[in-house]
Amino acid sequence: MSSYSQGEIIPPDSYPRAVEPGYAPEIPPPDNRRRNILTAPATYILLGINCAVFLWMILRGVSPSNPTTGQLIYFGATNPDLILGGQWWRLLTATFVHVGIIHIATNMWCLWNLGLLGEPLVGPFGLAAVYVLTGLAGNLLSLAFNVILRDHLSVGAGASGAVFGIAGILIVLLSNNKLPIPWSELKRLRRSVIQFAALNLIIGLGTVFTNIIRIDNFAHVGGFLFGLALGVPLIPRMTSGRVRYLRRQKLTFGSATFVLALFGYWISNLK
Repeated sequence: MSSYSQGEIIPPDSYPRAVEPGYAPEIPPPDNRRRNILTAPATYILLGINCAVFLWMILRGVSPSNPTTGQLIYFGATNPDLILGGQWWRLLTATFVHVGIIHIATNMWCLWNLGLLGEPLVGPFGLAAVYVLTGLAGNLLSLAFNVILRDHLSVGAGASGAVFGIAGILIVLLSNNKLPIPWSELKRLRRSVIQFAALNLIIGLGTVFTNIIRIDNFAHVGGFLFGLALGVPLIPRMTSGRVRYLRRQKLTFGSATFVLALFGYWISNLK
């Protein structure tokens, strides 16, 4: 997430894709789902937006391997002073801006894997909402610590906070043993996602003690914790039918938006 970081994230092992009952009729067999964009439209749209922004940056003269902080800010990266000065939109745009080819490649590989697993569980609307909300949550937590620590120079970018958010909600949703998937398989999928999140959080924390790269751990942790929180109210409605599940999603995501707005207001009064 940081302008000094490649934000490396290691993708989880390949695994079969889970199926949520409300969306099951529209989902083909697992071996075909990976090849069909129509079965995971939100995942591919998010991938497309991220790649399009990166291509746009390159076409405008930005280095594909080592962009400057000024260039990142120009294309929408976060900066505490600019955000608190009124440019709150940067909290969202930064989730589509990346610090070089390695950064975007690792993030998109993880988004693709987790998105294909998560979209059948939450639907296209749900996956897009989780990406946006957890990305915002991660950037807000990072902003809060920047303000508290009087760090006015940090520049952050990347989708990794949102990727961690998707991992967080998957850990919760895959604990629902009422899903039409063998419990042993659910546990295996959940364990894979937990290992993915734990390993990459450890890698991020490890960079605190080195000068090789700099990773915004606050953004990662914020996205992950908010993803976990979003999953809790969804579990009771996952197997209660599409209409009730979508209604619960809208209520959950709407409430989450309000909470983030309050958090942002609180941060704005810290300065």
